Amino acid sequence: MATNPLQFLQQTRTEVSKVVWPTRREVLVTTLMVFALAILGAIFFSLVDLGIRKGLELILTLSA
Repeated sequence: MATNPLQFLQQTRTEVSKVVWPTRREVLVTTLMVFALAILGAIFFSLVDLGIRKGLELILTLSA
C-alpha cells in the first residue's frame, strides 16, 4: 500500500510530535556523566598499562 507524499509528511509530523525530548538539565547531566566515565576509564587503563609495563621491566631485568 503506497502512501502519497502529503500523507507521508503528515504521518511523519505526527510521529515527531510524540517524541519526548530531554530537558536541558537531563542533557547536561548525561553529558557530564559521559565525560566523567571517559576520564575514569582513561585513568584505569593508564594504571593497568603502567602496571604491565613495570611488571615486564622487572621480569626482563631479572632475567638479563
